[in-house]
Amino acid sequence: MITAWLRRAILNAAGTDEDPGLRPGGAPGSYASSLPFRLTGPSAEPQAVAAFLAAALISEPNVATAAVTGPGYLTVTVTHDALAGLAVRMAQAGEACAASDTLRGRTVPAAAADLAAAPDWPQARAALAAELTARLAAAAGATPIYSPERPSVPPAAPHAGPVADALRYAGPDAVRFALARTPPDGAPPEAATLARHTLTNPAYAVRYAHAAAAAVLRWAATLEARPAEFRPRLLAEPEELALLDALSWLPERVVTAARRGRPDEFAGYLEELAGRTLDTMSTFGFTNVSAISSERLWLAAAARTGLAASLGLLGIGAPERL
Repeated sequence: MITAWLRRAILNAAGTDEDPGLRPGGAPGSYASSLPFRLTGPSAEPQAVAAFLAAALISEPNVATAAVTGPGYLTVTVTHDALAGLAVRMAQAGEACAASDTLRGRTVPAAAADLAAAPDWPQARAALAAELTARLAAAAGATPIYSPERPSVPPAAPHAGPVADALRYAGPDAVRFALARTPPDGAPPEAATLARHTLTNPAYAVRYAHAAAAAVLRWAATLEARPAEFRPRLLAEPEELALLDALSWLPERVVTAARRGRPDEFAGYLEELAGRTLDTMSTFGFTNVSAISSERLWLAAAARTGLAASLGLLGIGAPERL
């Protein structure tokens, strides 16, 4: 995927294994790195370091521009074909679209959270955060170390308490996502809110987005055969580019959340990805069957794949229909 490739390219050019500190560069397919600020010395200012890295990266075949921005950021913009081609690469990668080797060689403690046995919301959130951090780290190449003798939550009466009640009322997927998106010391979720089947409920919206992408593919199954050739230029609408850009960040968001031990940040990214998917799947090019080109089918498949992989990392099902 794009950010995983770009991370390697920047680090190879810099000759370091530091985190490049990637962040959005202000436009779809644009990525800014704060690495030059950490490679400075008595004779090397951030702008000079950024200029050196830009010169090394501009010759990469998928790079459209590489330049110094601001006080010393390295900003790289990939070609339109590279960004649009992500639709094919992600759809074909399956669950591996979220994977990278960034944390290879590291170990992380792992234990499954027994939410039904948690005595209260804070302890349920903490147990789930530990489980999800290990899941995310494993996807980024780390090795999870399981300790069966270590309980994931303090002992409690099984299936009793507010968390167990919410699991029965709203279902495990809704509860897991609500807890996953809760930051440390955040307010506990409300079971009545989690059970609502509306797009204002994030626990529902992230799963609905997957079902919406899957629906486009079902509708298109009734069409005549499409040309096999993928034409990147045909993915150019603002919503399509915004969705491609969001998809490109998937491996990087996994790594960042794992490093910080903040699965709530990854859940926030998943909400953004779901929103971009719903925005795109509701445009004319996807709601009008005759307008669904083969390129848009690839994009719908990529969105479904990225959402399914993300939901899977949180231990949540990815429904085909809702």
